[in-house]
This record gives sequence, structure tokens and C-alpha cells, in this order.
Amino acid sequence: MPRIIAVANRKGGVGKTTTTVNVATAMAATGKKVLVIDLDPQCNATTSLGFNKHDNMVSSYDVIIGERSLSEAVVWTEIPNFSLVPSSPDLAGAEVELIDKDRREFYLRNALNKTVNNYDYVLIDCPPSLSLVTINALVAADAVVVPLQCEYLALEGVSDLISNINLIKKHFNPKLELQGVVLTMYDCRNNLTQMVEEDVRGFFGKKVYKTVIPRNVRVSEAPSHGKPVLLYDFKCPGSQAYISLAGEMLKREKELLAC
Repeated sequence: MPRIIAVANRKGGVGKTTTTVNVATAMAATGKKVLVIDLDPQCNATTSLGFNKHDNMVSSYDVIIGERSLSEAVVWTEIPNFSLVPSSPDLAGAEVELIDKDRREFYLRNALNKTVNNYDYVLIDCPPSLSLVTINALVAADAVVVPLQCEYLALEGVSDLISNINLIKKHFNPKLELQGVVLTMYDCRNNLTQMVEEDVRGFFGKKVYKTVIPRNVRVSEAPSHGKPVLLYDFKCPGSQAYISLAGEMLKREKELLAC
């Protein structure tokens, strides 16, 4: 079975999709077979990889409501070793459709258990809320990575998310672990950034990755070209940071598996 990592934060605009897509790209470049599941109805991971969210594709919506298998939804990206389960705007209504189902929290886990043996890593890009869709991702996952924007209000959302992770671990998924917290949109010239970093590292300790993701215009431009920033501009600071972060994550995975 692959390792399944949910990339989650209840706050929007913190870099979840950018982190998911670019870490997956860096992992695939090392020879790992990687699957990204786009579970956000905004479909940002889907469009960031050059797919049109309005195309008539089998999507994560069809999978999570149990109408299609995961293997039917997988599409290949232009990156070797990198596959995608695209999202659909229909996913916004999935919670209503699941609410009366038995074991509704386990639909994604069941779909993954049937299909994903041929991958090394599955990365799940979660929506910015603790919806039933996000709960499905956390119930299916082995670990959670939390991107955290370097501003004060972002801290409040993370403390709530950690409480939610602990509840899901207690009631649904005892193997779930916080793999790490990554600081995004980092500006070393900004005093607030440095204060947030001190607070986060003081609270989470070694769970915070050494790598930080800088504010970088090339990272912001890449999705409009349908490419990860590693393909759009490999040499820019954002690309190099995501390569470093992927290396840290793979190292931490080895440490977790050795425990």
C-alpha cells in the first residue's frame, strides 16, 4: 500500500494546492509513483496541471459518492510517474449526498483500498473547511501536512485543525499522524513573518519543516500556465524550496515508518 498524505488547512489561500502539486512533482522526479487526488470543488490542482475542470471527466466527486471507481478517474499528467484524480465543481454538493449514508466518513478510504497498490505516495488536496469531504480525506490518510501562511490569523485556524485531527484519530483513524507544518509565503524582510515563525516553531517544535516556501511571483504565475512551478521555472526560489521540502518529507516518511 502507498503512503497517503492529506494536505489540509481550514483556512483558504495558504498554499495547499501549490504545495500538493509541487511536492508531488518533486517526488515523481525522484522516481516515486505519485497520485494526486483533487478534493477541492474549486479544482485548483486540476487546472494547475493543465486540465479543464469543465471537461466531462470522471472526477473525485464520482469516486467519493461511490458511483465510479478510483481507477476510472485517474488521468496521466505530462510528468512521468505523476497521475491525477481531477476534481469537479459538483464536489460542492457531495456533502449533502453523503450525509444520510452509512459509514459516510469511509467512502474515500474504501475507494483507495481497492485501487492504489501501484503507487508509492497518494497526496490529497483538501478543501479549505472541515467538511465531510475533508473528513473523508483524513480518515483515508496516514499523515497530514499543514501549509501555514506566515500571518497571525493563520495560527488560529491551525490550532482548530489539530484538534480536529486528534478527534478523527480517536474516533475513525488511529494511525493518523501530523507529518509536519510548512511555512508558506515566507518573507524574511517582514517582522510579522519572523514572529509567526518563532511562535509556530515554539509550539510545534520539530514538526515544522526546516524548509520555508518564499513569496515568489513565479510560484503565483505557474498555475495560469497549467504547470507546476518546477516545470514553469525550475531555477526560481520557489521551485528550489519545494524540491527541498519534498526531500524533507521523504526523509520524515522514512523516520515515521521506522518507528
